[in-house]
Amino acid sequence: MLSTKEMDALKQIAKGIAAQFGSECEVVIHEISDKSAFSSIVAIENGHVTGRKVGDGPSHVVLEQLGQSNDNAADQLAYLTRTKDGKILKSSSIYIRDAEGKVAAILGINFDISMLQMFEGTLHSFITPSEQVRKEPERITLNVTDLLDDLIRQADELVGKPVALMTKDDKVKAIQYLNSSGALLITKSGDKIAKHFGISKYTLYSYLDNSKTGG
Repeated sequence: MLSTKEMDALKQIAKGIAAQFGSECEVVIHEISDKSAFSSIVAIENGHVTGRKVGDGPSHVVLEQLGQSNDNAADQLAYLTRTKDGKILKSSSIYIRDAEGKVAAILGINFDISMLQMFEGTLHSFITPSEQVRKEPERITLNVTDLLDDLIRQADELVGKPVALMTKDDKVKAIQYLNSSGALLITKSGDKIAKHFGISKYTLYSYLDNSKTGG
């Protein structure tokens, strides 16, 4: 856990980054603590970029970090994310460690490149003979309900077939992904996940045991 002085310094850095790059650059600080699964944002500059505010819930990277048993996470730099209203952001997530080396906070930088992408798209049509496949940006969610819905959708996409056609092994694979992504840390997520896959909560947790043992 960061001290008050360390957190104040981090907030000062966030203000400086936001001021340097202007109103299209959101800088957010997520605190990693016992309450982070439902409320992680402790400071945010230019929150209008994503529509978030202090007290809002975790992002994908925060929830994933909460589900890890070690602190070896590497910073995630210059990847694409998408807001609920469709803006495309260039994002970086920087892991801040306390004196014991434990991840205590995540500094997120989200720069709105939507207009730049529009210009790039226009230029692309002139200078490129064929379309290139692009990775779908990760969506930035406003609350844990939306985040859980996104993670369940991603689990379905990982398996590559509708739930009605999934085998037991398919469901184990999907649930293993949800567990590693931190989805089960969300309050009452077990009920929703079990209902989505048409299984009982007992079966859900037995699938988790299977994934751990390889059975």
